[in-house]
Amino acid sequence: MSFFERLQRDTAADRQRLYAAPLIRAAFAGQVGRADYIAFLTQAYHHVRHTVPLLMACGARLGAEDEWLRTKIAHYIEEEIGHQEWILDDIREAGGDAEAVRHGRPHAETELMVAYAYDTIARGNPLGFFGMVYVLESTSIELATGAASTLQGALGLPKKAFTYLSSHGAVDVEHIDFFRELVEQLRRDEDREAVLHAAHMFFRLYGDVFRSIEPMRKAA
Repeated sequence: MSFFERLQRDTAADRQRLYAAPLIRAAFAGQVGRADYIAFLTQAYHHVRHTVPLLMACGARLGAEDEWLRTKIAHYIEEEIGHQEWILDDIREAGGDAEAVRHGRPHAETELMVAYAYDTIARGNPLGFFGMVYVLESTSIELATGAASTLQGALGLPKKAFTYLSSHGAVDVEHIDFFRELVEQLRRDEDREAVLHAAHMFFRLYGDVFRSIEPMRKAA
């Protein structure tokens, strides 16, 4: 069994717990309102804007023996730059106040997830950050392919209000392939265990982010 296959197997229960969040279940059923969608995008902005700084921090902590990985991180940074602005554009198209989101604070659950990512890099094994990469990339594929079109139809919003979700379907499939290739090259047991431990933690933390957004009940 490859390490990527083990990662999928060992986090399967964590993934199912995340997908049991009320907001995600409502999204797949097309039972969320515009305010729910904007609330989701708001929390997404507040963690996505840290993706590039986190990648930079991770790369900076690698030793000379991991120079091959630093090169891959540099490629990943190029792919991720500016994605937080896509989210703000979607918020505008959905009728939200993008500048209020930009200058606002995230929910405590989002702040804690981001803080744990920085702490993993600074205090623990920096490669543990790729556990977060795995959780966010794989989850966004499911949301993009399973919920984006359903949400667009249910909310009656223009296609350009779904740039972040729709773009992460095909893009994140490529990213997962890139991630698989990367983690299969990890040879130290402590690095693989750091990724696995972090993946368990980030499924829980990301699930808490979704649970912090209680979907509004539609009138019968």
